[in-house]
This record gives sequence, C-alpha cells and structure tokens, in this order.
Amino acid sequence: MKNTFFIILSILLFVVSTSSAQNDPPRLSPKASVSQVIGYTEVTINYSRPGVKDRKIWDGLVPLNQIWRTGANEATVIEFGDNVVVEGYEVPKGKYGLFTIPGEKEWTIIFNKVWDQWGAFNYKESEDFLRFKVKPRKSDFTDRLLFTFKYVSPYSADVVIEWNEVEVSFKVETN
Repeated sequence: MKNTFFIILSILLFVVSTSSAQNDPPRLSPKASVSQVIGYTEVTINYSRPGVKDRKIWDGLVPLNQIWRTGANEATVIEFGDNVVVEGYEVPKGKYGLFTIPGEKEWTIIFNKVWDQWGAFNYKESEDFLRFKVKPRKSDFTDRLLFTFKYVSPYSADVVIEWNEVEVSFKVETN
C-alpha cells in the first residue's frame, strides 16, 4: 500500500510540475542563424529577423546615420572559426558584435569586440575592432531582415544584409 501511495504521489507531482512549466511565446522578431564554410573556415551569423509590418524602415524604425544592432533584440553576432580577411582587413578568429550605421549613400559596417549584449544600448565605439564603409543598393522587397552568403567560391564569399528594398554586402576571404 505504501509503494502504491508513493507511485501515485510521484506521478501526480510529475504531472503538476510539467503542466505548470511556462513556455515563452514566439518572438515577434524570430531568431535566425546562417553559416557558410569558406575555405576551411566556418563563418556563422546569429541574429533576429524584424519584419517590415507596414512600417517605414529606413529613417523611421531604423534611424539613418546612427548605430544599429543590425537586427532586433540581442546584438547580431558574427563568428569566424579561423582568421579571415574582411574587405582587405585582417580579422582574428572569434566572435564580434555586428553593428551598422545605415546611411542613404553609404553604410558603416562595424565589428565590435563586445558581442554578448542586448541591442546597441551599451555599445561603445572604443570597443570597435573594425569599421569600414560599403555602398547600399536597391533590391527586391524583403519582408524580414535576411543575412545570406552570395558569390561563394573556394576561398571567398560575400555576406549580404537585405531588408525592405535595400541590401549591403562585404567580402570575407580565407587562406
């Protein structure tokens, strides 16, 4: 009888504890990740994908000429599995916060040494490892922010950032 009581009590406690566990609702800007092996080096980008949702994006939701986390929620993170060359600049392997400063005629791409942060609220320019400029291009409409790799060859690829009707890209090369 004692064993039956403990078995029933154990089952009851298990059912109560699992039914009361809370699931977080899905994010409005879902998490995403994209990876590409370039040469022998894996490059991974972790980010959140905000949607246009009938909003003005450039110089609206995302102010021009100001620091942007290049996504939503946590700062976007780019990770290089080995040393790489980005737009002609040597970048050691590791993780970096990928920030941008969008502009009408040019964007600044930023690799910040502090990668584990929420948004750009604690961003410090003094922690930047690298800054370089790229030209934005008009593109087909993309509802949710999208990072892709294009023009992939054995030892190089372009990282492309697309959202709304704008895209920017930068070249990553390996040995």
